Amino acid sequence: MDGSTPNRRFYATELSPCPYRPGRLERRLVTVLDPTEEETLLDQLTAAGFRRSQRFLYKPACPDCRACVPTRIPVADFVPRRTFRKILKRNADLRPSERPARATDEQFLLFRRYIQARHGDGGMAEMGWRDFVEMVEETGRSTRLIELRRTDGQLMAVSLTDYVASGLSGVYKFFEPDEPDRSLGTLLILWHIQRARELALPYVYLGYWIADCRKMAYKRRFRPLEALEGWVWRPLPEPETGGSDGDLHKPID
Repeated sequence: MDGSTPNRRFYATELSPCPYRPGRLERRLVTVLDPTEEETLLDQLTAAGFRRSQRFLYKPACPDCRACVPTRIPVADFVPRRTFRKILKRNADLRPSERPARATDEQFLLFRRYIQARHGDGGMAEMGWRDFVEMVEETGRSTRLIELRRTDGQLMAVSLTDYVASGLSGVYKFFEPDEPDRSLGTLLILWHIQRARELALPYVYLGYWIADCRKMAYKRRFRPLEALEGWVWRPLPEPETGGSDGDLHKPID
């Protein structure tokens, strides 16, 4: 890393099958989030393209592949286009709240419905209550849970979000799978953009994007979008084809 983390230890994981590119192997560069330095470390490494999972920060370090590209939305330049405005209007009945990162039975039931509907064959399909609690509560001091509820109190969407010096970073999102017309995954990202603007934070971090991965295609719909090249964030060129407003209703994973 750079001179700001001279004593930081990083570890390389063993090679394992890549969950996004069949037939390829992945390796990650990992470090542990130390509670004594977590705010500064999380700020620095999020801006350097790392992602957080519980008390670990990681970044792809695959030997023969550079397909995973860190992405972020520059909040000041984002203007919601027509379909985004429609999604906001369609969900005007939902009320957001920011809560401490504490797991509840209500959140877990929604999480299980979401996983079974969207990722029933994925690695999270077997997660139980204890696993969920660890995912939510083994976090930094700056982490919050964002909840979107209907006026009758029903929980509709949740995001586990890190608040860092340069912006908001959604660690994991899940939402009601039985109301696809609401486009709740898109709505959560739009909420993050609005909230970052209110807090005068410059970026919303979207995690990694892979050009040929359909599950990650939704990230290109948030324009403009920046990508990390080496240690420099640069504008990601607009796609030559596709990206119509109709694509916004495809699932966000």
